[in-house]
Amino acid sequence: MKTLVLLSGGMDSTTALYWAQKEHEVVGAVSFDYGSKHNAKELEQAAWHCQQFGLRHDVVALPFVNELFTSDLLQSGGEIPDGHYAHENMKRTVVPFRNGIMLAIACGIAESREAQALVIAAHAGDHTIYPDCREPFMQAMADSMREGTYARIELLRPFIAMDKAAIAKLGDELGIDFAHTWSCYKGGAVHCGTCGTCVERREAFELAGLRDVTRYLH
Repeated sequence: MKTLVLLSGGMDSTTALYWAQKEHEVVGAVSFDYGSKHNAKELEQAAWHCQQFGLRHDVVALPFVNELFTSDLLQSGGEIPDGHYAHENMKRTVVPFRNGIMLAIACGIAESREAQALVIAAHAGDHTIYPDCREPFMQAMADSMREGTYARIELLRPFIAMDKAAIAKLGDELGIDFAHTWSCYKGGAVHCGTCGTCVERREAFELAGLRDVTRYLH
């Protein structure tokens, strides 16, 4: 099945890209530049993986998100909080309806490329703080994408019931070089090691029994 992949450049979406390459015919990947503090770091890695496969990689600029939305994840927001990914303060990093916006755009791109499906890497670990990563939302978007396109685009969410450790293990089995992925929300020269996504990244490798190749500041 011809498939387009939503690719941020993080661990999860990169694993989704490699999974799709194995299971489907990937017609390309799409990333979004929406003004997050770590966008540049992520996009660099997304481009690297697409180059490995010789895939078309499109980056869609969404400057209005940084200009109009409220979130500490954005360059226009406050400081990124430290702590565990599931802590209450991590809700400050939620970008309102981000996945809804990105899926709508990617769906249009998928149909334009004559694809039949779109892959997103939302997983069980996201459910705590991100309402637009939960299965009820994904099912509603899947219904909308299918009913709103002539191609009846299918939304594939292979990791929706998996935790990040399981994704890390799968990525390792698929031969991913995780050194070429980015997680840290702060977007510094190296991963900070203390923000929620860094903590979750370290935890995933440890629980999966894998060597963490990431360089952390702390």
